[in-house]
Amino acid sequence: MATDRSALTSLEREKASVFHSWSAQASINPLMVKDAHGVYVTAEDGTEYLDFSSQLVNTNIGHQHPAVVAAIKAQADILTTIAPQHGYESRYRAAELILDHSFSGAAKVFFTNAGTEAVEHAVRMARLFTGRTKVLAAYRSYHGATATSINLTGDPRRWPNDRGSAGVVHFFGPYLYRTNFYATTEEEECQRALESLENTILFEGPSTIAAIILETIPGTAGIMVPPTGYLAGVRELCDRYGLVYIADEVMCGFGRSGAWFAYDHFDVKPDLVTFAKGVTSGYVPLGGVVINEAISAFFNDRVYPGGLTYSGHPLACATAVATIEAMEREGIVENARRIGDEVLRPGLEELATKHGIIGEVRGLGVFFALELVTDRATREPLAPYGSSSPALNELVAACRDERLLIFSNFNRLHTVPPCTITDEEALDGLARLDRALTVGDRYYTGN
Repeated sequence: MATDRSALTSLEREKASVFHSWSAQASINPLMVKDAHGVYVTAEDGTEYLDFSSQLVNTNIGHQHPAVVAAIKAQADILTTIAPQHGYESRYRAAELILDHSFSGAAKVFFTNAGTEAVEHAVRMARLFTGRTKVLAAYRSYHGATATSINLTGDPRRWPNDRGSAGVVHFFGPYLYRTNFYATTEEEECQRALESLENTILFEGPSTIAAIILETIPGTAGIMVPPTGYLAGVRELCDRYGLVYIADEVMCGFGRSGAWFAYDHFDVKPDLVTFAKGVTSGYVPLGGVVINEAISAFFNDRVYPGGLTYSGHPLACATAVATIEAMEREGIVENARRIGDEVLRPGLEELATKHGIIGEVRGLGVFFALELVTDRATREPLAPYGSSSPALNELVAACRDERLLIFSNFNRLHTVPPCTITDEEALDGLARLDRALTVGDRYYTGN
């Protein structure tokens, strides 16, 4: 029986009919959006917000880029969908452009609908290639929400979904601010983290391990840029013990860190790379796996037991082509690097001199996190691990009052605007964040 909804507001209709992800349904209060452009999002009431979140850290080229919107429309006029066993121009062009910006030895691209599926298939490829089962993944990581990827995930979202899936082993990666290795320098943290990882490999049995999967720069878990030498050390361990190195670049790839792929900063070459988000700036969902020559060749005469109805969907691939071409043409990756070096890092570090609750500033490009604490000496977090707090809730609300969309997780605020942001827009965002942080200052108890 049809329901009369004419008397309800848009928000009421949203809450009554839509089941929201990662939320207690009764407490959600979504911003009702009318439209967006560039680095701004406009609510239904006409209020304009500066998007310092890039939504879920995916609108790398900003909202409604005209060339990409035009490409989606043009593709829709030609071919809106086709089964993945067929070939077509937008798909091979998207694959070619992705390979052009990938590591030396990258051979082919397998397309998925999103990042979590990319992780699922990368792990499947590694297990088939090696004939082994186990995969090592870091604590403080996020790899997706489907069966394998949620078990690989190293944050609390795994806990209610974890059924002890066979073959997933977690380890601690480097994170000097909250070191698990009693390190006092980046060099000590790097060395001890690698020693701990090798011990995990040895005690789990190298002959049982298919792969190590790492976010090159962990995203949701805290944007912990790995110390110099760590990823090279992981690569060496993979080579020594015959493990596949999977680089998860779903969040940190396609310009986010100021490089096409974040692994470019560290002079390492993975075997498999998972991507999504920024490859289309989220305009149309697309993910995938970049596959090296050896693993690609392994399936030349073996059937790969995997696929998706929408693998390499025409609208998604046309969006990827237009997105990557816009990034090349407009120097968007270079802008992200420059904004990070010249505006965001110094601006955030200046905020840390004004607000005691900022325990640490870290990041690259347009990919920064503020670690918030109640006491810099004890490093007591402003919200407990795996949860929020009244202080964090008030701080996020203060950002909303400043018309600033911010990404928050546990005791952190992430400043992750589009890669296209200008100096003036970034400085405006920092000023809004500065005013919002004064709300959190009263929770600081240190000297």
